[in-house]
Amino acid sequence: MSHASASGDSPFQTEPHPRDEAPQFVLPLVVRIERSAPPARTDALETAARAVLLFLGDERARGEGEWAEAVRNWEDARIRKVVRRARGAEWRRAEALPGITVTGKSAEVRVFPPVPVDGWPRELAKLQVSGTELDDPEPPAAADPGRPVLWLNPELEMSAGKTMAQAGHGAQLAWWALDDTERAAWRDAGFPLAVRPADPADWGRLTGSGMPLVRDAGFTEIAPGSCTVVADHPALR
Repeated sequence: MSHASASGDSPFQTEPHPRDEAPQFVLPLVVRIERSAPPARTDALETAARAVLLFLGDERARGEGEWAEAVRNWEDARIRKVVRRARGAEWRRAEALPGITVTGKSAEVRVFPPVPVDGWPRELAKLQVSGTELDDPEPPAAADPGRPVLWLNPELEMSAGKTMAQAGHGAQLAWWALDDTERAAWRDAGFPLAVRPADPADWGRLTGSGMPLVRDAGFTEIAPGSCTVVADHPALR
């Protein structure tokens, strides 16, 4: 997807589109939230975004890979991501399914190949979407201007799970906007990135910058068409 079409012909919006005629798929993500040691919110957001990138860059998700057909079906329809939570035995059962587990400083997120919206594996379908409220023990450090930053809309209130999905959308749009060399460089560096709320005074400039912009479909929590994330990658500035 081109840089322009990432914000114009968006697979995240709800306006009628041929994408709606395709079977609808969803990318499942599961965040580990143990009662005794929940992850920090910002770390969970960044780990979810990196999980999406690691999945997109995995050879199993491309070409003739074992997940490639599911990815093509997912990308032909609306791009949906749903974050659920797990702990204890639930997490162990989720880890037994095909997927990729990504570990941050305090967060663990597992991403799975896309599944039909109404065809979740039983082990994942049982997991809760609610209850993903997380906090940062201390304010995160300022974002490094030399690294990719996923800027969050400072005017929207979203649960941690919803925000994780939005950060994943932003990371995916950035991935699509990069050329093969830029993608390889980001992947080889380990997909460094930050997720931060934008300065309210800077949000208008960011949304008008031409960088990839997520407009949410509005299935949950926020109004359809809401601008949620600007993907600020140095290669796209």
